[in-house]
Amino acid sequence: MENGQLSHPRTAALSLKAVRERRPEVGLISVLKARGTVDASNAPEFSAALAEHVERADIAGEHAVLDMTEVYLASAVAVRSLDRATGNLAFSGRSLPVVQPRPHVREMLRLAGLQGVRVHATMASALHALEDRRPVRPEPGVRR
Repeated sequence: MENGQLSHPRTAALSLKAVRERRPEVGLISVLKARGTVDASNAPEFSAALAEHVERADIAGEHAVLDMTEVYLASAVAVRSLDRATGNLAFSGRSLPVVQPRPHVREMLRLAGLQGVRVHATMASALHALEDRRPVRPEPGVRR
């Protein structure tokens, strides 16, 4: 703090990394870990990477998850990018689990009311929601 002005955190470059995992409760998941700042300068990159991530997970039969634990700032443009990237999910009645966005990002997502996004406080709660959506497969020889 200098001359009575509040100090502001520096914006961090956006970093995106996809990680595939097998979880006993839901099977294969593909987690896109976002880190840094999502703003007007990189929102198109974020949107394209997320849309590709969701599409690849669908093709591979995996559950897509977005981990925003380390996203320090997300502008309104970022929210619109997220909406664009999850539009097909919303259209088909599905949603993308978004894990642990910071309070200001979480509030922005809540206010936006994106149909293709479900915010979770932890990875465990996101996995639990995926487990609840998993189709029940009948046992061999059992008719329903």
